[in-house]
Amino acid sequence: MFHHVAMFRFKEGTTAEQVEAVDTALAALPDQIDVLLGYQFGPDAGVTEGSWDFVVIADLADASGYPVYKNHPAHVAAVNDVIAPIVAEAARVQFVN
Repeated sequence: MFHHVAMFRFKEGTTAEQVEAVDTALAALPDQIDVLLGYQFGPDAGVTEGSWDFVVIADLADASGYPVYKNHPAHVAAVNDVIAPIVAEAARVQFVN
């Protein structure tokens, strides 16, 4: 299984409504991107200081599915229109297990 993890720190002043819009945009993706075997995301639970604000975990069969997910028009729109405008910092990692 191939896993893609993306973590975000939001810009100062990001509103709860903007974070909810991220949730809404991401929730629509599994029905549109057939290479996704699992898709989890959400805001930090707030139990550890210094944590990132939001995480996305995409599970795919193998690495060949990652470009399909990454470049899918629905994912690109979610990133460009909803996520990128409020992100101050991002980190990504992919791993196989």
